[in-house]
Amino acid sequence: MSGFASTKDLTEKTISFDELGPGLYGYTAEGDPNSGVVIGDDSVLVVDAQATPIMAQDVIARIRAVTDKPIRHVVLSHYHAVRVLGASAYEGAEIIASDATRDLIVERGQQDMDSEIGRFPRLFRGRESIPGLTWPHIVFHKRMTLWLGRREVQIIHIGRSHSAGDTVVWLPKEKVLFAGDTVEFGATPYCGDAHFTDWPGTLDALRALGAEKLVPGRGRSLVNAKEVEDGIAGTAAFTSDLFALAKQAVAAGQELGDFYRDAMAAMAPKYGHWVIFEHCMPFNASRAYDEAKGLDRPQIWTAERDLAMWRALEGQQPMKSAEVHG
Repeated sequence: MSGFASTKDLTEKTISFDELGPGLYGYTAEGDPNSGVVIGDDSVLVVDAQATPIMAQDVIARIRAVTDKPIRHVVLSHYHAVRVLGASAYEGAEIIASDATRDLIVERGQQDMDSEIGRFPRLFRGRESIPGLTWPHIVFHKRMTLWLGRREVQIIHIGRSHSAGDTVVWLPKEKVLFAGDTVEFGATPYCGDAHFTDWPGTLDALRALGAEKLVPGRGRSLVNAKEVEDGIAGTAAFTSDLFALAKQAVAAGQELGDFYRDAMAAMAPKYGHWVIFEHCMPFNASRAYDEAKGLDRPQIWTAERDLAMWRALEGQQPMKSAEVHG
């Protein structure tokens, strides 16, 4: 394979803008990164900014079709470039993130930006419009509440899972949850920066909120309690299955390349039809293997590490551990 699986994914996706309740919308795109919209009495809050300012303009256009209230807040569910680099399009909005997310931007934001744009060019349409890294104006520890007039919006650093800073937006009265990439639906969880050991507990905390509608990080909006549970359970099964395989591989002394091939064979029958499966699995297997070997903090993905890992696992060249493991 000469390039990342994602470089062949050039098909534009159909966007849905689903009303989940009065003034609550899920912006979804057939497995591309989602956004959420909360319309309060006097202003609008957006969950996840999209990858570029040009792509964010489509979210803004959908908002303008239903309200002329100003967009005053943008919540970042985590630090990944594909979620945050469009924030400058929301002029005048305050950007909110967990303290753990800001720490990750400081530590690895630029490397992540360069890495993600190289991996998945279609998701960064109009990348020349990106002014640079997105920095939060407001940083919170564990939890904060906004009142958009009479509408209560809880912003919760729910726990480590997809990343160390994973944040959800919860409307307790309406029982609507914007879950970021803690939950996916019909889409493969990206686990390159994951915390597999913590992910089940994070999902338990999320489940305990009692959401009746949920916008996942990728996949369509989930519109009843059964669908919400299906999304949570599917994400839990994928991540637990992969990490169990990684722990078995490490215990057996397998090299990463052998583990990857075995994991692909084991996971594909159940999950191979999910969106971006082939793209995610090399990154997922690398991180699962690292964590199974005791590396708690994910290694930083750089454009160079991406290519070295991909070529090694996809059989382009012999694997050199210094390249693949950073």
